[in-house]
Amino acid sequence: MAGMVKKEASTAMVILAFATVYIVWGSTYFFIQKAIQHLPPLLLGAIRFIAAGILLMIWCVIKKENLWDWKQIKPAIVSGLLLLFIGNGALIVAEKTLASSFAAILISSAPIWFVLLDRPKLKENLSNRSTVSGLIIGFVGVILLFSQSLPALFSSGHSAEIIAMIILVIGSISWAGGSLYSKYFATGSTTVNTTWQMLAAGIAFVPFSLLAGETKGFNWQTVPAESWLSVLYLVTMGSLAGYSAYVWLLKVRPATQVSTYAYVNPVVAVMLGVFFAGEHLTGLQVSGLAVILTSVLLINLAKYRKEKEEKRKIHAQNTATEFTGRVLKEKAVV
Repeated sequence: MAGMVKKEASTAMVILAFATVYIVWGSTYFFIQKAIQHLPPLLLGAIRFIAAGILLMIWCVIKKENLWDWKQIKPAIVSGLLLLFIGNGALIVAEKTLASSFAAILISSAPIWFVLLDRPKLKENLSNRSTVSGLIIGFVGVILLFSQSLPALFSSGHSAEIIAMIILVIGSISWAGGSLYSKYFATGSTTVNTTWQMLAAGIAFVPFSLLAGETKGFNWQTVPAESWLSVLYLVTMGSLAGYSAYVWLLKVRPATQVSTYAYVNPVVAVMLGVFFAGEHLTGLQVSGLAVILTSVLLINLAKYRKEKEEKRKIHAQNTATEFTGRVLKEKAVV
Protein backbone atom coordinates (compact mmCIF):
# COMPACT_ATOMS: atom_id res chain seq x y z
CA MET A 1 0.00 0.00 0.00
CA ALA A 2 1.55 3.22 -1.17
CA GLY A 3 0.35 5.28 1.74
CA MET A 4 2.31 3.18 4.19
CA VAL A 5 5.63 4.25 2.75
CA LYS A 6 7.02 6.91 5.04
CA LYS A 7 7.61 10.15 3.21
CA GLU A 8 10.11 12.81 4.19
CA ALA A 9 8.88 16.37 4.50
CA SER A 10 10.55 19.56 5.69
CA THR A 11 9.64 20.76 9.18
CA ALA A 12 8.69 24.19 7.82
CA MET A 13 6.22 22.68 5.32
CA VAL A 14 4.66 20.47 8.01
CA ILE A 15 4.22 23.45 10.36
CA LEU A 16 2.70 25.56 7.58
CA ALA A 17 0.30 22.75 6.60
CA PHE A 18 -0.80 22.21 10.21
CA ALA A 19 -1.31 25.96 10.68
CA THR A 20 -3.46 26.05 7.54
CA VAL A 21 -5.60 23.11 8.62
CA TYR A 22 -5.89 24.35 12.21
CA ILE A 23 -6.79 27.97 11.45
CA VAL A 24 -8.53 27.85 8.06
CA TRP A 25 -10.74 24.89 8.86
CA GLY A 26 -11.65 26.39 12.20
CA SER A 27 -13.03 29.38 10.31
CA THR A 28 -15.05 27.29 7.83
CA TYR A 29 -17.69 26.45 10.49
CA PHE A 30 -18.48 30.17 10.59
CA PHE A 31 -18.55 30.62 6.80
CA ILE A 32 -20.61 27.47 6.15
CA GLN A 33 -23.30 28.79 8.47
CA LYS A 34 -23.17 32.16 6.73
CA ALA A 35 -23.54 30.54 3.30
CA ILE A 36 -26.44 28.21 4.13
CA GLN A 37 -28.54 31.07 5.42
CA HIS A 38 -29.35 31.78 1.77
CA LEU A 39 -28.11 28.71 -0.12
CA PRO A 40 -29.55 25.16 0.19
CA PRO A 41 -26.96 22.95 1.98
CA LEU A 42 -26.57 20.19 -0.63
CA LEU A 43 -26.43 22.74 -3.43
CA LEU A 44 -23.69 24.54 -1.49
CA GLY A 45 -21.71 21.30 -1.33
CA ALA A 46 -22.07 20.81 -5.10
CA ILE A 47 -21.01 24.37 -5.92
CA ARG A 48 -18.10 24.37 -3.49
CA PHE A 49 -16.46 21.11 -4.49
CA ILE A 50 -17.16 21.19 -8.24
CA ALA A 51 -15.71 24.70 -8.41
CA ALA A 52 -12.64 23.73 -6.36
CA GLY A 53 -12.19 20.51 -8.36
CA ILE A 54 -12.31 22.33 -11.70
CA LEU A 55 -9.78 24.92 -10.51
CA LEU A 56 -7.44 22.16 -9.33
CA MET A 57 -7.90 20.26 -12.61
CA ILE A 58 -6.86 23.38 -14.55
CA TRP A 59 -3.80 23.65 -12.31
CA CYS A 60 -2.95 19.99 -12.96
CA VAL A 61 -3.18 20.58 -16.73
CA ILE A 62 -0.88 23.60 -16.43
CA LYS A 63 1.62 21.53 -14.39
CA LYS A 64 1.24 18.64 -16.88
CA GLU A 65 0.12 16.19 -14.19
CA ASN A 66 -1.26 12.81 -15.23
CA LEU A 67 -4.98 13.16 -14.51
CA TRP A 68 -6.24 9.97 -16.14
CA ASP A 69 -4.56 7.11 -14.28
CA TRP A 70 -7.43 4.87 -13.09
CA LYS A 71 -5.22 3.32 -10.36
CA GLN A 72 -4.99 6.80 -8.84
CA ILE A 73 -8.54 7.92 -9.67
CA LYS A 74 -10.33 4.95 -8.05
CA PRO A 75 -9.04 5.40 -4.47
CA ALA A 76 -9.44 9.18 -4.83
CA ILE A 77 -13.13 8.80 -5.70
CA VAL A 78 -13.72 6.43 -2.76
CA SER A 79 -11.96 8.67 -0.25
CA GLY A 80 -13.61 11.78 -1.73
CA LEU A 81 -17.09 10.33 -1.24
CA LEU A 82 -16.30 9.29 2.33
CA LEU A 83 -14.53 12.50 3.27
CA LEU A 84 -16.31 15.28 1.43
CA PHE A 85 -19.69 13.95 0.38
CA ILE A 86 -20.62 12.06 3.56
CA GLY A 87 -18.23 13.65 6.07
CA ASN A 88 -18.42 17.30 5.07
CA GLY A 89 -21.96 16.90 3.74
CA ALA A 90 -23.10 15.84 7.21
CA LEU A 91 -21.61 19.04 8.63
CA ILE A 92 -23.30 21.23 6.02
CA VAL A 93 -26.72 19.62 6.60
CA ALA A 94 -26.37 19.63 10.39
CA GLU A 95 -25.43 23.30 10.52
CA LYS A 96 -28.90 24.09 9.18
CA THR A 97 -30.10 23.08 12.66
CA LEU A 98 -27.09 23.31 14.99
CA ALA A 99 -24.97 26.34 15.84
CA SER A 100 -21.56 26.25 14.16
CA SER A 101 -19.77 26.23 17.51
CA PHE A 102 -21.83 23.31 18.79
CA ALA A 103 -21.28 21.34 15.59
CA ALA A 104 -17.58 21.52 16.43
CA ILE A 105 -18.18 19.42 19.57
CA LEU A 106 -19.36 16.39 17.63
CA ILE A 107 -16.73 16.86 14.94
CA SER A 108 -14.15 16.69 17.73
CA SER A 109 -14.95 13.00 18.18
CA ALA A 110 -13.04 12.38 14.92
CA PRO A 111 -9.63 11.70 16.57
CA ILE A 112 -11.19 8.86 18.57
CA TRP A 113 -12.51 7.29 15.36
CA PHE A 114 -9.08 7.74 13.78
CA VAL A 115 -7.55 5.59 16.52
CA LEU A 116 -10.25 2.90 16.45
CA LEU A 117 -10.35 2.60 12.63
CA ASP A 118 -6.59 2.77 12.01
CA ARG A 119 -6.04 -0.99 12.14
CA PRO A 120 -2.35 -0.99 11.09
CA LYS A 121 -1.55 1.39 13.97
CA LEU A 122 -4.26 0.32 16.45
CA LYS A 123 -2.00 -1.56 18.87
CA GLU A 124 0.68 1.13 18.72
CA ASN A 125 -1.80 3.98 19.35
CA LEU A 126 -3.64 2.25 22.20
CA SER A 127 -0.39 1.27 23.92
CA ASN A 128 0.92 4.84 23.90
CA ARG A 129 -0.16 6.58 27.10
CA SER A 130 0.49 10.10 25.81
CA THR A 131 -1.62 9.52 22.70
CA VAL A 132 -4.56 7.96 24.56
CA SER A 133 -4.40 10.59 27.32
CA GLY A 134 -4.25 13.36 24.74
CA LEU A 135 -7.30 12.04 22.89
CA ILE A 136 -9.38 11.72 26.05
CA ILE A 137 -8.28 15.08 27.45
CA GLY A 138 -8.94 16.79 24.13
CA PHE A 139 -12.51 15.51 23.93
CA VAL A 140 -13.13 16.57 27.55
CA GLY A 141 -11.73 20.00 26.68
CA VAL A 142 -14.16 20.43 23.80
CA ILE A 143 -17.08 19.44 26.04
CA LEU A 144 -15.91 22.00 28.62
CA LEU A 145 -15.71 24.59 25.87
CA PHE A 146 -19.40 24.20 25.05
CA SER A 147 -20.76 22.75 28.31
CA GLN A 148 -22.97 25.74 29.06
CA SER A 149 -24.98 25.18 25.87
CA LEU A 150 -25.47 21.42 26.39
CA PRO A 151 -28.47 21.43 28.79
CA ALA A 152 -30.65 23.44 26.39
CA LEU A 153 -29.96 20.97 23.59
CA PHE A 154 -31.29 17.99 25.53
CA SER A 155 -34.44 19.71 26.78
CA SER A 156 -37.81 18.73 25.31
CA GLY A 157 -38.79 19.76 21.81
CA HIS A 158 -35.35 19.45 20.22
CA SER A 159 -35.76 16.30 18.11
CA ALA A 160 -34.34 18.08 15.03
CA GLU A 161 -31.16 18.86 16.96
CA ILE A 162 -30.81 15.24 18.10
CA ILE A 163 -31.15 14.04 14.49
CA ALA A 164 -28.54 16.59 13.43
CA MET A 165 -26.21 15.27 16.15
CA ILE A 166 -26.58 11.69 14.88
CA ILE A 167 -25.87 12.86 11.32
CA LEU A 168 -22.70 14.59 12.51
CA VAL A 169 -21.45 11.52 14.37
CA ILE A 170 -21.97 9.40 11.23
CA GLY A 171 -20.15 12.10 9.28
CA SER A 172 -17.22 12.03 11.72
CA ILE A 173 -16.88 8.26 11.36
CA SER A 174 -17.00 8.55 7.57
CA TRP A 175 -14.43 11.35 7.63
CA ALA A 176 -12.00 9.31 9.71
CA GLY A 177 -12.51 6.24 7.52
CA GLY A 178 -12.02 8.25 4.33
CA SER A 179 -8.88 9.90 5.71
CA LEU A 180 -7.32 6.54 6.58
CA TYR A 181 -8.35 5.07 3.21
CA SER A 182 -6.64 8.00 1.49
CA LYS A 183 -3.53 7.61 3.67
CA TYR A 184 -3.04 3.92 2.95
CA PHE A 185 -4.34 3.53 -0.60
CA ALA A 186 -3.80 6.86 -2.39
CA THR A 187 -0.99 6.90 -4.95
CA GLY A 188 0.76 9.53 -7.02
CA SER A 189 0.34 13.28 -6.90
CA THR A 190 -1.48 14.86 -3.94
CA THR A 191 -2.93 17.51 -6.27
CA VAL A 192 -4.41 14.91 -8.62
CA ASN A 193 -5.86 12.96 -5.68
CA THR A 194 -7.43 16.10 -4.25
CA THR A 195 -8.85 17.05 -7.67
CA TRP A 196 -10.71 13.77 -8.10
CA GLN A 197 -11.85 13.68 -4.47
CA MET A 198 -13.48 17.09 -4.85
CA LEU A 199 -15.03 16.39 -8.24
CA ALA A 200 -16.43 13.04 -7.03
CA ALA A 201 -18.01 14.67 -3.98
CA GLY A 202 -19.29 17.72 -5.86
CA ILE A 203 -20.95 15.60 -8.55
CA ALA A 204 -22.47 13.29 -5.89
CA PHE A 205 -24.15 16.29 -4.22
CA VAL A 206 -26.03 17.23 -7.43
CA PRO A 207 -28.61 14.38 -7.67
CA PHE A 208 -29.29 14.49 -3.92
CA SER A 209 -29.86 18.24 -4.12
CA LEU A 210 -32.32 17.71 -6.98
CA LEU A 211 -34.11 14.85 -5.16
CA ALA A 212 -34.43 17.04 -2.07
CA GLY A 213 -36.10 19.68 -4.20
CA GLU A 214 -33.57 22.34 -3.27
CA THR A 215 -33.70 24.04 -6.68
CA LYS A 216 -37.51 24.31 -6.81
CA GLY A 217 -38.47 27.92 -6.33
CA PHE A 218 -34.89 28.84 -5.53
CA ASN A 219 -33.97 32.28 -6.85
CA TRP A 220 -30.25 32.81 -7.41
CA GLN A 221 -30.74 36.56 -7.49
CA THR A 222 -31.92 36.63 -3.88
CA VAL A 223 -28.59 35.31 -2.60
CA PRO A 224 -26.73 38.30 -1.07
CA ALA A 225 -23.10 39.13 -1.74
CA GLU A 226 -22.20 38.05 1.82
CA SER A 227 -23.22 34.45 1.06
CA TRP A 228 -21.32 34.39 -2.24
CA LEU A 229 -18.23 35.73 -0.50
CA SER A 230 -18.60 32.92 2.06
CA VAL A 231 -18.77 30.40 -0.81
CA LEU A 232 -15.66 31.96 -2.36
CA TYR A 233 -13.82 31.61 0.96
CA LEU A 234 -14.91 27.97 1.29
CA VAL A 235 -13.73 27.19 -2.25
CA THR A 236 -10.37 28.95 -2.07
CA MET A 237 -9.28 28.73 1.56
CA GLY A 238 -11.37 25.84 2.88
CA SER A 239 -10.98 23.50 -0.11
CA LEU A 240 -7.98 24.55 -2.20
CA ALA A 241 -5.71 25.57 0.70
CA GLY A 242 -7.04 23.75 3.76
CA TYR A 243 -8.09 20.43 2.23
CA SER A 244 -5.00 20.16 0.02
CA ALA A 245 -2.83 20.71 3.10
CA TYR A 246 -4.82 18.04 4.96
CA VAL A 247 -4.44 15.40 2.22
CA TRP A 248 -0.72 16.12 2.05
CA LEU A 249 -0.33 15.83 5.84
CA LEU A 250 -2.00 12.42 5.77
CA LYS A 251 0.83 11.26 3.52
CA VAL A 252 3.69 12.55 5.64
CA ARG A 253 2.46 12.47 9.26
CA PRO A 254 0.75 9.88 11.53
CA ALA A 255 -3.05 9.94 11.22
CA THR A 256 -3.59 10.49 14.97
CA GLN A 257 -1.38 13.57 14.86
CA VAL A 258 -3.18 14.99 11.82
CA SER A 259 -6.54 14.35 13.52
CA THR A 260 -5.72 16.94 16.21
CA TYR A 261 -7.22 19.54 13.86
CA ALA A 262 -10.61 18.44 15.25
CA TYR A 263 -9.63 19.74 18.70
CA VAL A 264 -8.07 23.01 17.52
CA ASN A 265 -10.83 23.91 15.02
CA PRO A 266 -13.45 24.48 17.78
CA VAL A 267 -11.02 26.87 19.48
CA VAL A 268 -10.83 28.93 16.28
CA ALA A 269 -14.62 28.70 15.83
CA VAL A 270 -15.20 30.04 19.34
CA MET A 271 -12.69 32.86 18.90
CA LEU A 272 -14.39 33.91 15.65
CA GLY A 273 -17.69 33.97 17.52
CA VAL A 274 -16.13 36.22 20.17
CA PHE A 275 -14.56 38.65 17.70
CA PHE A 276 -17.20 38.76 14.95
CA ALA A 277 -20.51 37.55 16.38
CA GLY A 278 -20.50 39.36 19.71
CA GLU A 279 -20.22 36.16 21.78
CA HIS A 280 -18.56 36.19 25.21
CA LEU A 281 -15.82 33.88 26.48
CA THR A 282 -16.49 32.56 29.99
CA GLY A 283 -14.02 31.25 32.54
CA LEU A 284 -15.19 27.68 31.86
CA GLN A 285 -14.56 28.14 28.14
CA VAL A 286 -11.06 29.46 28.82
CA SER A 287 -10.43 26.31 30.88
CA GLY A 288 -11.68 24.23 27.95
CA LEU A 289 -9.28 26.00 25.59
CA ALA A 290 -6.36 25.29 27.93
CA VAL A 291 -7.32 21.61 28.21
CA ILE A 292 -7.60 21.27 24.42
CA LEU A 293 -4.18 22.79 23.81
CA THR A 294 -2.71 20.48 26.47
CA SER A 295 -4.17 17.45 24.68
CA VAL A 296 -2.66 18.52 21.34
CA LEU A 297 0.73 18.92 23.01
CA LEU A 298 0.46 15.43 24.54
CA ILE A 299 -0.40 13.79 21.22
CA ASN A 300 2.38 15.61 19.38
CA LEU A 301 4.84 14.91 22.20
CA ALA A 302 4.21 11.18 21.86
CA LYS A 303 4.97 11.28 18.13
CA TYR A 304 8.02 13.51 18.68
CA ARG A 305 9.48 11.10 21.24
CA LYS A 306 8.89 8.13 18.94
CA GLU A 307 10.54 9.83 15.97
CA LYS A 308 13.47 10.96 18.12
CA GLU A 309 13.96 7.39 19.35
CA GLU A 310 13.81 6.06 15.78
CA LYS A 311 16.42 8.60 14.65
CA ARG A 312 18.64 7.65 17.63
CA LYS A 313 18.45 3.95 16.69
CA ILE A 314 19.21 4.69 13.04
CA HIS A 315 22.16 6.87 14.05
CA ALA A 316 23.44 4.14 16.38
CA GLN A 317 23.12 1.54 13.62
CA ASN A 318 24.94 3.76 11.12
CA THR A 319 27.72 4.45 13.65
CA ALA A 320 28.11 0.74 14.36
CA THR A 321 28.20 -0.04 10.64
CA GLU A 322 30.85 2.62 10.03
CA PHE A 323 32.94 1.34 12.95
CA THR A 324 32.71 -2.25 11.70
CA GLY A 325 33.71 -1.09 8.22
CA ARG A 326 36.78 0.73 9.54
CA VAL A 327 37.85 -2.30 11.63
CA LEU A 328 37.56 -4.63 8.65
CA LYS A 329 39.45 -2.19 6.47
CA GLU A 330 42.27 -1.91 9.00
CA LYS A 331 42.49 -5.71 9.27
CA ALA A 332 42.68 -5.99 5.51
CA VAL A 333 45.56 -3.49 5.40
CA VAL A 334 47.42 -5.44 8.11
